[in-house]
Amino acid sequence: MLVAVEPSGDALGAALLRELKTVAPPDTDYSGCGGALMAAEGFQSLFPIEAMSVIGFTDVARALPEGYARARELTRRAAADAVGAVIFVDGWAFSRICAKRMRRAVPDAKLFKLSAPQVWASRPQRVEFVRKYFDGVLCLLPFEPPYFARAGVRAEFIGNPNFQKAFAEKGDRAAFRRRHEIGEAPLVLVLPGSRATEVRRLIEPFGRALKIVSDRVPLLRVAAVLHPAVEKLARPAMAGWSGAAVFAGENEKADAFAAADAALAKSGTVTTELAIKGVPMVVAYRVDPLTALWVRAVATTKFATILNVTAGREVVPELLQEKCRPERLASDLLALLTDREMRLEQVEAFPAILAQLGVDGPPAARLGAGKIAEWMGWPRRE
Repeated sequence: MLVAVEPSGDALGAALLRELKTVAPPDTDYSGCGGALMAAEGFQSLFPIEAMSVIGFTDVARALPEGYARARELTRRAAADAVGAVIFVDGWAFSRICAKRMRRAVPDAKLFKLSAPQVWASRPQRVEFVRKYFDGVLCLLPFEPPYFARAGVRAEFIGNPNFQKAFAEKGDRAAFRRRHEIGEAPLVLVLPGSRATEVRRLIEPFGRALKIVSDRVPLLRVAAVLHPAVEKLARPAMAGWSGAAVFAGENEKADAFAAADAALAKSGTVTTELAIKGVPMVVAYRVDPLTALWVRAVATTKFATILNVTAGREVVPELLQEKCRPERLASDLLALLTDREMRLEQVEAFPAILAQLGVDGPPAARLGAGKIAEWMGWPRRE
């Protein structure tokens, strides 16, 4: 059983599923939940996952009734099928709810976690929950396994398939600019997130910031790469933006990254993907006020962006919560567009950071599937 309830988890789950089919016993059946990318691999989700793609206290609270109902549904299915393994992909809050039930209802099943809870950033006590309920953890970041190994948890660094995919895709700058009639105009890439709540909180400050920038850079063009889960929400809100905004589908993502001169992005995986393409960026994020208070109380790292965490300093500006204001966003974005030294300061720092993250290493999903096969004791397939 694979359990993914967020767009990021859907991408990880699809890559893992593809590799599992090459190492699992040939008669293995797959069930659980996932999104469109897992469906493209032939996976049939028991239910739609969009309602549980949330973040922050307020949004999680609204989704809890749905979450508990879906956890019960998955547990009943796991017990009925006598599943041998359950792999929880991303989605820590939902994974916790499910894992407790699975451990009781299907005691013989092995429970694994793909992408570790970020105990290095906050709440290190989560290691104890992992030790109690999970049989192994596949880590996406190189500095994560020691946190779990010290507690006696099997943990393995496999890399991040999203980073590796971005590294492998070269993109075509000229083709993207030609298709969208951008020419050699300065181009800002806008990445507002894959969750509806993220888009709703960021779309207004992003739009106002771009208006300020376009007044200073008259030829400015804007391109947005929108995740399918939020496209219907985001496009109408961005239709009147400065910079004659163009919209790129997921199939144009690599070309859009290659064509961009700078990016305005929500904090998350996409920031490392931008760094892989050498795109300087301004990073922003907003959560509800209650969640913000809680994060400040439990955080153990100064930074939100993996690039900055890995570097141990602020390589890319992070404008979070009350700092996520149009004027601040515009000021930092203008600096990247007009100050060559500011651009180079970011871009020249990226290679050393990316080397630590294993972006050009062996395929993460293949390593992950191999580790699951080892932990399950599956015989090697010829």
